[in-house]
Amino acid sequence: MNLKKIVMASFTAVAAMTLVACGSSATDTEDTSLSKIEEKGSLVVALSPEFAPFEFKTLVDGKDTLVGADIELAKIIGEELGVEVEFSAMSFDNVLTSVQNGKADIAISGISATEERAKVFDFSLPYYTSTNKIIINKADVNEFTDLDSLATASFGTQKGSIQEQIAKEKFTSATIVSLTSNGELVNQLKSQQLDAVVFEEPIAMAYVAKNDDLMLLDVEVTSSYSDAYAIAIPKGSEALKEKIDTVVKDLVESGKMDQFVQEAYDLSIQQ
Repeated sequence: MNLKKIVMASFTAVAAMTLVACGSSATDTEDTSLSKIEEKGSLVVALSPEFAPFEFKTLVDGKDTLVGADIELAKIIGEELGVEVEFSAMSFDNVLTSVQNGKADIAISGISATEERAKVFDFSLPYYTSTNKIIINKADVNEFTDLDSLATASFGTQKGSIQEQIAKEKFTSATIVSLTSNGELVNQLKSQQLDAVVFEEPIAMAYVAKNDDLMLLDVEVTSSYSDAYAIAIPKGSEALKEKIDTVVKDLVESGKMDQFVQEAYDLSIQQ
């Protein structure tokens, strides 16, 4: 399936949000965000490796290796900065915290650039726009046919994700179960401990492609939350953001980012 998405329309909105956020930063403090990374010669990237096709692990030449669209994006940013890239894998709910406390320089992990998060972090231009999908068991296809039929269902979401907030917003009478592991969410769905799981479309498609007993519910899950993925950067890092934005803009406009996502998706369903 073609995963190509149009993200150019999101540039203006996220850029405007970032300008507002940057406008509140102190102007009398020297911005060393770029020079510090250049001096140490490395870029530490926080991510959650359970997020195919954006970041996941697979065997390459017999070695457990991080791969995915976000991995390729980070590598090109490293090339632009002239530094080595170090990936720091962790649970998703710790990814942004790692940037906030200085343990990572940036976070690339399918992060939605929301207004709330922009109060704490700067964000790059968006590099991908997704939609949210609901996975159910095929055995429940006659029971769960639309959003109303899921009103009191048990939903699984990844802890700390936008999908967790969306589920709580859309299904106020439902039971929301938040776990750190996407794989565990799918296991609980397959064992009937959960009725449904909410994921971004490419992640949902990858799990359905590898599990014949699961399916996507044919409904639109709209919300007030942003579906634009962007790179999280420490607040006030304008010099670093400018460099990263140059890379993102080029990859999106050239279609290379869509290519990374498609190639990573194809790889993820072969495992």
